[in-house]
Amino acid sequence: IPMLMDTGGNCGSQTSTLIIRGMAMEEIFTKDFLKVLWKESRIALLVGIVLAVVNGIRIAIQYHNIAIAIIVALTLIGTVIAGKLFGCILPIAAKKLKLDPALMAAPIITTIVDAISVMIYFNIALYVMSFV
Repeated sequence: IPMLMDTGGNCGSQTSTLIIRGMAMEEIFTKDFLKVLWKESRIALLVGIVLAVVNGIRIAIQYHNIAIAIIVALTLIGTVIAGKLFGCILPIAAKKLKLDPALMAAPIITTIVDAISVMIYFNIALYVMSFV
């Protein structure tokens, strides 16, 4: 669970840093919201799938438990997507509300994504374990 939470928080923090930098450099504007969200969604899916495959294989080999490997792999995909989307949405929303986008930096995003990743994990675990 800590690995899942940290992964989501790190993805969200990295994305928010890039978004805030882009806004400071006047490369990203609030009107670009959908374009930025679409780009980050595709990156999140790609990163999530790669991490899911690598960690799913590692867990299957190390613990000889396919159910746990599937749970962790699916949770990684959901957590990375949530982290990147919140890392994208919150700074742009803050700018739109005339707040400092840096307020939506790492601590707030990490806290939100940590809570979401635990919920994703347990929901997926309940679903997968009902078949085992």
